[in-house]
Amino acid sequence: MEIERKYLVKNIPDDLDKYEKRVIEQGYLCSSPTVRIRMAKVYKAKSPEPLTKYIFTFKSPVKLNTTARVNKEIEEEISEEGYMHLRNKCDNNLVRKTRYLIPLDEIHTAELDIFEGDLEGLVIVEVEFRDEKASEEFKAPDWFGEDVSRDRRYTNTWLSANGKPEN
Repeated sequence: MEIERKYLVKNIPDDLDKYEKRVIEQGYLCSSPTVRIRMAKVYKAKSPEPLTKYIFTFKSPVKLNTTARVNKEIEEEISEEGYMHLRNKCDNNLVRKTRYLIPLDEIHTAELDIFEGDLEGLVIVEVEFRDEKASEEFKAPDWFGEDVSRDRRYTNTWLSANGKPEN
C-alpha cells in the first residue's frame, strides 16, 4: 500500500548535490489503473557512477482520504530490453525528472522532483507514510508549498497526457 502526500515547492533546498538522486524517465501504458514503466539512474551520495534500474509498476487507487492518496502499488524490476520494448508502446509523453531524496526526520523522506522537458519549471515534493494517521499528522516543512495531494492535475499520469497545469 502506498500512502502519499504531494506538494508544490516554495523554495528548493540548498546543496542538493549532497543527497541521493535519481534521474528518471517514465511512461504510461494505461492510466486507469496506472501501468507505468520507469528507468531510474540512481546516484548515491559521493558516487559518480549511477546504477540503472528498470521498473514495471501497477498502481490502482484504493481511496482519496482527507489528506493523502492511498494506492495499491506493485513494482517489479524488468530488463533494459523489456523497458525499451514497452517504451515504444507508451501513451502520451514520457515524463523526465530528477528526484532528490531528502531526509526530513528518522522516518520520513522528501522526494523532490524537478521536472525537465515539456514540464520544465514544475517542482513537486512527495512524502510517503506508513499509515493514514501519520499522513494526517504530518507537518510540512517551510520550504513545501501548497498541498496538491487531492489535485489529479499533479499526478504524473495527468502530466504525461496534459502537460503542466495552469493555475
